[in-house]
Amino acid sequence: MARKSGSDGKKTAQVLRAAATRLFAQYGYAAVSMRQIAAEVGVQAGALYLYTPDKQTLLFQIMDRHMDDLLQAWKAESEKPLPVPTERIEQFVRFHIRFHLDRVDAVFIAYMELRNLEKENFAKIEAKRRQYEGLLEKILADGRDAGRFNLCDTKLSAYAIIAMLTGVTTWYRNDGRLSVDKIEEIYLCMVRGLVSRGAALKNQS
Repeated sequence: MARKSGSDGKKTAQVLRAAATRLFAQYGYAAVSMRQIAAEVGVQAGALYLYTPDKQTLLFQIMDRHMDDLLQAWKAESEKPLPVPTERIEQFVRFHIRFHLDRVDAVFIAYMELRNLEKENFAKIEAKRRQYEGLLEKILADGRDAGRFNLCDTKLSAYAIIAMLTGVTTWYRNDGRLSVDKIEEIYLCMVRGLVSRGAALKNQS
């Protein structure tokens, strides 16, 4: 089979990543073979190697694309920075929930399959995760410095908030009792409570 080029090649690569994402999320990276991915795409197994050298590279590509999309989407979302930290934290909460609910399988892989990345690939993905976490930490630090937030530790608070917000993807259902708008309001309420409790904890220490 000849190597595809141009738009056809790009389309096939996208289909390949989408198929691998579904299978990795459903069965786990270790349990999925390149032959299974090929069957999902509808091509011979050998044809996959025209688009990716191996399964490890494919896993990395899925995670790397997810992180790039996340960082680029936030850049577009925050192109005009809001001046008040309380408005910026609300912007972040709403953005994070909506972005991740649209990509449940990719989110699952991004967190659960980190252990299966080779050392060099892990370092690259971890660096982008830290970059994203740093964006929230900056919002929290600015809010603390402006006297709007009471936090014992901005880094740990950023970790806690992101973990809580990302957790929505594990239980949300389109036909559930809560709309996305309502979920945003509830989680925003919890985040506001978290950023205002640090002073009490600090006073007890």
